[in-house]
Amino acid sequence: LLYLAKLVRPDLRLSVSYLATRVRCATEKDWQKLERVFKYLNATRELGLTLEVSRMIGILGYIDAAYGVHLDYKSHTGTAISLGKGVIYAKSGKQRIVTKSSAEAEMVGLSDSSSQVIWTRDFLIGQGYRMEAATIFQDNMSTISLVKKGHSTSERSRHINIRYFFVKDRVDQGDIRIEYKATGEMLADILTKPLQGSLFAKLRDQLLNCCVV
Repeated sequence: LLYLAKLVRPDLRLSVSYLATRVRCATEKDWQKLERVFKYLNATRELGLTLEVSRMIGILGYIDAAYGVHLDYKSHTGTAISLGKGVIYAKSGKQRIVTKSSAEAEMVGLSDSSSQVIWTRDFLIGQGYRMEAATIFQDNMSTISLVKKGHSTSERSRHINIRYFFVKDRVDQGDIRIEYKATGEMLADILTKPLQGSLFAKLRDQLLNCCVV
């Protein structure tokens, strides 16, 4: 499953990343979750990742975080990077520290994952492409405000480590720009928490750049 999730089925990344942490202490509930993944995979075996680039190559990064969702109260970050349609990079994983608010969780996720967006831009520049600033979408206005200011102006966020504000420098240098994307349109949301129904299908199809036949 990990092999499939990394190469052609990024819609499995969230489920697989969780199950991978339960190998040594698996329960019957974990087994049931594994069975659900296999049933879903069997029912959507025709799906796969389709990549398309825009007429002018541009990097689109989607970074989202789910606050305090793990048993140890750590948050979960989801990252998706695209050059047009379909993702060339997808990651879903637990954050390394415990955060005190959803804005801080988003800030940590943005700081950690924006490095991959910047690396992707630098790589394409190294291949001879002229690249504008990479666009990173965020659905938390408080986080966007923190990035724009480059520091905290509130007692509730004053404790946030200064290392997470390096994003501000990269914005000023023109490497990246941060734009708001509503939660319902946030592609990385599918990589942070379980979704159901039409929202899951919508984001899954955008992630893979395909539709169920």
